[in-house]
Amino acid sequence: MRDNPHHSGASTKTMPSDVQGKLTIFDRFATTTATLTAKAGFFVFCVLLVLLWAPTFLILPSVDTWQLVINTATTIITFLLVALLQNTQSRSDEALQQKLNAIADALADFMGEFSDSRPELERHRRELAEAVGLETRESA
Repeated sequence: MRDNPHHSGASTKTMPSDVQGKLTIFDRFATTTATLTAKAGFFVFCVLLVLLWAPTFLILPSVDTWQLVINTATTIITFLLVALLQNTQSRSDEALQQKLNAIADALADFMGEFSDSRPELERHRRELAEAVGLETRESA
């Protein structure tokens, strides 16, 4: 049978509960930024930025300069936010994948435990393992 903390052998699998909460400074900054940008206050800030920019056409020397100001500002903000939000999304995806792997692994273990009394469960367990790559992941 496969490694499982509930069995006699020691487990080498990474379970969601095994993941440490140690985030780098960048990860914490990205998480805080993602949290703040998801709130209504950030949207209000963006609207205010546009409202403050709009009348500057009266003081800027040309329409091209006026447009360049907002285009540059929004491009820089967008570029930085994409990098930060991608970091947060990648960590979220990885955490979700670990949870799904743990569920599939637990289900396969459960099916394996009862396969002696219900032989059809062994076939289902093999199909599950093949579908989600349990055997491949465990041997890696």
